[in-house]
Amino acid sequence: MTIPKISEQDIARAREAGLGVVKHTPVTASAALSELSGGDIVLKAENMQRTGSFKIRGAMSKLSSLGSLAATGVTAGSAGNHGQSLAFAARHFGIPCEIFIPKNAPIAKIAACRAYGATVVEGGDSLDEAVASAKERALEKGMQFCHPYDDAVVVAGQATLGLELIEDIANLRRVIIPLGGGGLASGVAIALKQHDPSIKIIGVQVEACAPYANGITPSGPVFTLADGIAVKKPGDITRPLIEHWLDDIVVVDEDAVADAMVLLMERSKLYVEGGGAVGVSALLSERAAPSRSGTTCVVLSGGNVDLGVVPGLIRRFETQAGRRLIVFVKVSDRPGGLAKLLAIFADVGASVIDIEHVRDGVDLHVRETGVNAVLEVRGPEHAELLIDTVRDAGYDIAPL
Repeated sequence: MTIPKISEQDIARAREAGLGVVKHTPVTASAALSELSGGDIVLKAENMQRTGSFKIRGAMSKLSSLGSLAATGVTAGSAGNHGQSLAFAARHFGIPCEIFIPKNAPIAKIAACRAYGATVVEGGDSLDEAVASAKERALEKGMQFCHPYDDAVVVAGQATLGLELIEDIANLRRVIIPLGGGGLASGVAIALKQHDPSIKIIGVQVEACAPYANGITPSGPVFTLADGIAVKKPGDITRPLIEHWLDDIVVVDEDAVADAMVLLMERSKLYVEGGGAVGVSALLSERAAPSRSGTTCVVLSGGNVDLGVVPGLIRRFETQAGRRLIVFVKVSDRPGGLAKLLAIFADVGASVIDIEHVRDGVDLHVRETGVNAVLEVRGPEHAELLIDTVRDAGYDIAPL
């Protein structure tokens, strides 16, 4: 197996290419994750990067390397983050840009590509199909195709994140990093291990699509919260890099991704997309462990969350935490019957989120009506108090 050579000089050139555009993103300690995992955990907040993800690093590196060849424009296939970053970089260099995006890509990412001035073409069931379409357009129009990850110049750009970790974390021992196509994980691994080979690098894939970890390459569309890393096959360049430079690869499931996104919002006040949160998922699900000594850094690779998924995440979390209670109550079908029940809810300190009358398909007296109520409570003990109070008031109540 031939391992592509990416030198310290290549990474330094990539860093120079990003000056003035690529942000040096912060590293922040996580008391919550440190307590939960038993290690010293810090977070590399690349979700705060320009365009919302690490991809701008590789995009600036690539376009800078093209020189006059980029004058006819650039094109790419992207699930969103690479497209946004390439569009931003193309605008910076003043060149045309066309982005091919698979169907069902997050709306926010599509809108951002257009806002940065790119022409967006939607279609295809997967990132692979979008990439193939972008390659065809490049041949037709004489444009330069820019692969989202399988390009040594792009990998060198992503490696600049590793340089920042070296500068910002004094006793870095382990890095847990999202693994999609492999550009970020391999680039960071190269930068770190060229500096200190003893630093351990753990890549994290999502169960629905984990070609590096277990060869899972679904033939149809992949629907996952971690859409940004749902890559169906390793790259020709990144595969040997991943196999050579990474110490381990672990896989997390969809529930763990959801838990990580909510924890980061609630405890760290960080808005991180599913693909960017899988490193935290690995810690929460104990698929990856922190270093026993020194500092473990979890890379949060992107923050372009589709707003449509957030309400579902919150509902799921509140239900699991016992903060959301759904009950069915039989009440008198007379004026004031429902008002009396609502008064009891208020007296106990529960907030009504939703309420619905149910008369069909349930066993009711002719003078009764059924009520489904969704309530916000403080926790399991509060929920139990509410149910007992309603029963003591003479109501037939059942949690759902």
